[in-house]
Amino acid sequence: MSRTYVFARNAPSAEYDRSLAWAALLLAAAGLVMVYSASIATAESSRFTGNNPAWFLTRHAVFLGAAFSAAMAVFLLPVKFWQRVAPWAFAAGVALLVAVLIPGLGREVNGARRWLDIPVVSVQPSELIKLAAVLYAADYTVRKHAVMKSFKKGLLPMLGVMLLVSWLLLREPDFGAFVVIAVTAFGILFLGGMNGRHFVALLGMLAVGFAVLVISSPYRMQRIFGFMDPWADAFGRGYQLSHSLIAFGRGEWLGVGLGASVEKLHYLPEAHTDFLLAVIGEELGFLGVALVIALFVWIVVRAFAIGRQACLHERHFAALAAQGIGIWLGFQALINMGVNLGLLPTKGLTLPLMSYGGSGLVVNCVALAILLRIDWENRQLARGLNA
Repeated sequence: MSRTYVFARNAPSAEYDRSLAWAALLLAAAGLVMVYSASIATAESSRFTGNNPAWFLTRHAVFLGAAFSAAMAVFLLPVKFWQRVAPWAFAAGVALLVAVLIPGLGREVNGARRWLDIPVVSVQPSELIKLAAVLYAADYTVRKHAVMKSFKKGLLPMLGVMLLVSWLLLREPDFGAFVVIAVTAFGILFLGGMNGRHFVALLGMLAVGFAVLVISSPYRMQRIFGFMDPWADAFGRGYQLSHSLIAFGRGEWLGVGLGASVEKLHYLPEAHTDFLLAVIGEELGFLGVALVIALFVWIVVRAFAIGRQACLHERHFAALAAQGIGIWLGFQALINMGVNLGLLPTKGLTLPLMSYGGSGLVVNCVALAILLRIDWENRQLARGLNA
């Protein structure tokens, strides 16, 4: 495998990367606290929650418990298992994307059909397909490595599969998930040795495709205009972004104090999901936001380092899967932060490991468990042991 860039240690000093685990735990713990803080006003004024201010906190804590349990179980599975099941997991993810579009199975909220109602819980297939796409792209790149520089035999089959997934996601619609999955999958192909000219041409195709999707959709055009000048229509299309910027402005360097946000009091929509970072900025200030950014940067750096170590041991699927997880989590966090700060148009993407939501939280933790397992196996091989 070529083009695997990283910063890594040669000799392991522990059974697993403790700094990576602690970074993820700190983000998840801070997310639990901030979800509670950001959701109190919404929860205590809603009949749906029974006017219980701790309703979102309780559910998020349950989601977090399920996510940690799933992560611990996944850590016990060897990486070879994920390579074997990657095509089947991806096929199952595509089937769920189809199922969510079927009336009676998929649930529509705010004009989007993204949730699949099953007994006890609701599942968001677009979150599951992100991890499945990482594993499938890594497996595909390893299997097709000999022909990866061929457009017809290497890139075209993967392009066809991703076009199918993209079409299903845009039918929901979930433009944000489409962008994350496309960038992650083709980032893995590039790291795996895809022809450079094909990659540049693909970037051009994606840029044109994004432009067409925006121009052909009135509501996406409204988001673009609202993003360019939110103050021009602060009570309309720029409402959400303008209040997000007000939250960051109020926070200044050290914030107004935990729990003291004003914007979460029914001013800032989706304060506990898509715009959680704005509440962090208001309550904990620049310092709190900088800490969150630093933790995400560290996770991405360690993901690439772990991938490099796997590559040195000629574990090419593990290397690409690790770096793919880093690309996915880092890129999604970057988009969410950019949206909150007014640097990118609204995409409807949550902040990984922190925002409220069961499907996303479980999938993020499972992905990090796979990353830690890859690192654990690297360290076993470095010691001359069988992973």
